[in-house]
Amino acid sequence: MRLLKTLVAAVACLSVSIGQAAPASRPPRAVTKVQPFAIAANPLAAQAGFNVLKRGGSAVDAAIAIQAMLSLVEPQSSGVGGGAFMNYYDARSGKITIYDGREVAPAQATPGMFLDPSGKPLPFNTAVVSGRATGVPGAVKMLALAHREHGKLPWRTLFGDAERTAAQGFIVSPRLGRMIHADFAENHAPDVIAYFSKPDGSLLNAGERLVNKPYADFLRRLAAQGPAALYGGSTAAKIIARTHAGPLAGSMTMADLANYQPIKREPLCGPFRIYILCAPPPPSSGVALIQLMMMLDRTDIARRGPDDPQAWFLFAEASRLMYADRDQYVGDPAFVKVPVAGLMDANYVTSRLIGTTAGPAPVAGQPAGALVAGVDRTLEPTGTSHFIVRDAAGNVVSMTTTVESIFGTGRMVDGFFLNNQLTDFSFSPVDEQGRAVANAVAPGKRPRSSMVPSILLTRDGRFAGAIGSAGGNSILAFVAKSLVAAVDWNQPMARALAEPNLVARGPNFQGEVTKFSPRVLAGLRQRGIALQPGQGEDSGLTGVMIRNGRVDGGADPRREGVVLILAR
Repeated sequence: MRLLKTLVAAVACLSVSIGQAAPASRPPRAVTKVQPFAIAANPLAAQAGFNVLKRGGSAVDAAIAIQAMLSLVEPQSSGVGGGAFMNYYDARSGKITIYDGREVAPAQATPGMFLDPSGKPLPFNTAVVSGRATGVPGAVKMLALAHREHGKLPWRTLFGDAERTAAQGFIVSPRLGRMIHADFAENHAPDVIAYFSKPDGSLLNAGERLVNKPYADFLRRLAAQGPAALYGGSTAAKIIARTHAGPLAGSMTMADLANYQPIKREPLCGPFRIYILCAPPPPSSGVALIQLMMMLDRTDIARRGPDDPQAWFLFAEASRLMYADRDQYVGDPAFVKVPVAGLMDANYVTSRLIGTTAGPAPVAGQPAGALVAGVDRTLEPTGTSHFIVRDAAGNVVSMTTTVESIFGTGRMVDGFFLNNQLTDFSFSPVDEQGRAVANAVAPGKRPRSSMVPSILLTRDGRFAGAIGSAGGNSILAFVAKSLVAAVDWNQPMARALAEPNLVARGPNFQGEVTKFSPRVLAGLRQRGIALQPGQGEDSGLTGVMIRNGRVDGGADPRREGVVLILAR
């Protein structure tokens, strides 16, 4: 709240009162019936959440059903063996709450756990499939906490669709089929090969049926026992055994699992055009997204459009400045001082100047409150899934969930994959000058995250939209591009999400080269940007805007998502 008041006072263009900008301070308002909806990156997951809404369930109830299904049908992206951030909007109070279900490093983790005997960082493909890569999973306990506070239907009733689908099997989607046949390090993990192999030894293809009875059995126990089914007993013992297996055995213990606690946090909120944009605070990167949108507010990008190379140049250069700051300063606030207020200060944002041509990679600035920090070279691969739910009372969940890279570590327990989230830490605890890195490994520490499940509010604190994406450190660029397209360029949400992706970070300019017009590509080259093809899973955006009372929702055409709206 103190940060938001400072921000409102500092930004000259923000002409609302503190009460308007801080919806949590408003008195409870009458609940008005609205159209419930579920938007997810997989049709079966969206339908599972939609079925809960049709039974009168809350947005959190539906989120639990969606996550249970995603773990089955989109295991390359998220699952019960991973973590998540939930951005929750309470329609009656107008309050936004962040539920932090980020994984944590085990109590016996060490700063040099991703260094080889000579002190050099391990190759990523070695670290990602190791036992050391798995953090204590947080998604299930986080969902249970949110359910205790905002659930409407009994916990035990929320897993039926996923349990039946696992027991009876589902048809492998084209996207999952591509991931099964990909050539990442995880694809060569024994558990991945065993799970996706047919009796003749060949791998499953899109259009074929995949049955997962161990996961169905686990869901039955999860429904009956609650989080204890994962954080104790036989499943917990299997997680420990699987992470302690070589190569590079991990150090997680049963106590680490039993002691995991999700965290409720206050959102970070800042101005974006006529809206208030709210996103998770550190260890997530909401501060970076808000800073980027504030930078773009100070340009004329809104008067341009997707066919104007100058618009994309402005977006690229602002992105590079944002990433330079984010990569250097953002980490777990329980371990490092993150200069959040300084990064969002209006004068500081204005000082981060965009030139006329792209030069060398920008360095981090010096926002107020910043301490000396080492240069971070965290890789953070692509992955993850995002979904949005609104219930009949107007409560909204915007949630990003992940097992990190494709199939996590490739190690499976009871039908679900274990995350490789600890590879989101910097492998080196110090930089070349010996300065401590903000995102270094430490026992009990949460790795920095690029997940930014976001909610837009009107200036009087009412729900106006939500957005989020998959994509590793590219998430910030994917979300920002879509906000520019939906708000500045007034595009329908589906079209905004479909606009070409451009990710500018450090010296690299990557994007969907074939989707940009020759004019835009030529204009970018004239400005010093030679766009190169990207890699990985690409974006997985879902978004929604409320326009004149109408639900304008969209799912990224690069994936298989759908928008399901319940008729009044």
